[in-house]
Amino acid sequence: MTPAMLLPYRPVLGQPVLRRLLPGLAASALGDGLALVAVTWLALQLAPDGQRGTWTAFAVAAYTLPGAAGTLLLGRWLGGRSGAQLAGWDATLRAAALGAIPVAHLAGVLDVGLYVALLAVSSLLHPWGSAGRFTLVAELLPQRHHLAANALLGVFGQAATIIGPPLAGLLIAWVGVVWVIAVDAVSFAVLAASYRLVVRDRQAAAVRDRAAPAGAGPSRTSGFRIIGRDRSLLGLLSLSFAFFFLFGPFYVAMPVHVTDDLHASAGTLAAYYTAFGVGSLLGGLLTGHLRGQPLRSTLAGIVALFGAALLPLGLGAPVVLSLPAFALAGLVWAPYQPTATALFQRRAGTVDLPRVLAANGAVTVLAVPLGTMLGGPATALLGARPTLLACAVTILALGLAAATTAARPGPEAQNTERTGPAGPHDQPGPHDPPARVDAPDRVRPGAT
Repeated sequence: MTPAMLLPYRPVLGQPVLRRLLPGLAASALGDGLALVAVTWLALQLAPDGQRGTWTAFAVAAYTLPGAAGTLLLGRWLGGRSGAQLAGWDATLRAAALGAIPVAHLAGVLDVGLYVALLAVSSLLHPWGSAGRFTLVAELLPQRHHLAANALLGVFGQAATIIGPPLAGLLIAWVGVVWVIAVDAVSFAVLAASYRLVVRDRQAAAVRDRAAPAGAGPSRTSGFRIIGRDRSLLGLLSLSFAFFFLFGPFYVAMPVHVTDDLHASAGTLAAYYTAFGVGSLLGGLLTGHLRGQPLRSTLAGIVALFGAALLPLGLGAPVVLSLPAFALAGLVWAPYQPTATALFQRRAGTVDLPRVLAANGAVTVLAVPLGTMLGGPATALLGARPTLLACAVTILALGLAAATTAARPGPEAQNTERTGPAGPHDQPGPHDPPARVDAPDRVRPGAT
């Protein structure tokens, strides 16, 4: 990373609490990168003959979807917790549940049903853990640094999608897939220990003490109610769901397009995904430089550009053109989630933010699987390339419609308007003039 590219991230890297968390976050991201291959590969090994496809789908769903239920069922108990607590509990549960898989293997009791059940347990708190990470960002950093911090957290995952799968292949050949799952569990144990240290930190403890007590009794759907009361957040959630849903069919149509239309090998499909991953890594690094841009307009532009970048695939362009276009799609895709999260951080105070982000995660985690389910019959009915074209065109249209909405004046377009109590870094002090919002951070006595 060049010094110029690093500039927006220096305040994030200089925050002592976040700096201590970065090694654990990098380790868990690498573990998730390994899991991209290991989760499905172990399901294939454990599934009975003739049922491998079904159980592999169950395993993939179990590793993501139960978090939506966890958001609804556990909101009353988790809604008032601090960011570090939520993220730490998620990491602890993941480490324990994933660690139980190699233990069950050693005990000779691991079968595909138990495996899928343990995967489901491991993902139960995942939306809360994600909400906790970004709530911690809002607790520790001024608003002007939220986008860069969100992007930096995303870069770990983007890099892991490039490094993790080939590394998983080597480890599976060397030690076996069960022990790759064990490495994933250890990575989350490292992250859980890192968050444990954060909770003990004086600054995080002070933030935690200011948060609502655990037994305050927010309703199970309070995050959804907060979003429903705010037109901007409701529009953002709708945009995210539609965007991810419309991309879902690509996971079905893309492999079929490569094999049936291009008559190419699995290596060509891998090349597309690698190009997308490299583009997304670069896009993640560039996201911090979008600071200062209107967030809603930026999100609409991302969606529209992403749809345009997918058009060469749908139009049947040769690989030499569609491959760099897919890399461009990855570059455009990467800033979406950090930017959307920054808008949530701006509009919801730190007390409400965990519930709001968890509700957002519960909805968006369903979007891609639902879109993927649609991709099967759409590909069978229309063919792979027309399905890709339909998705690209509708995503482009969605972005243009969102851009039109974002351009309309109105109170919901004000990115700094809030729906809940502000946190310690949410707004400038009462005596700070607007021109000083982007002034360098002051070092406060006793800050860690």
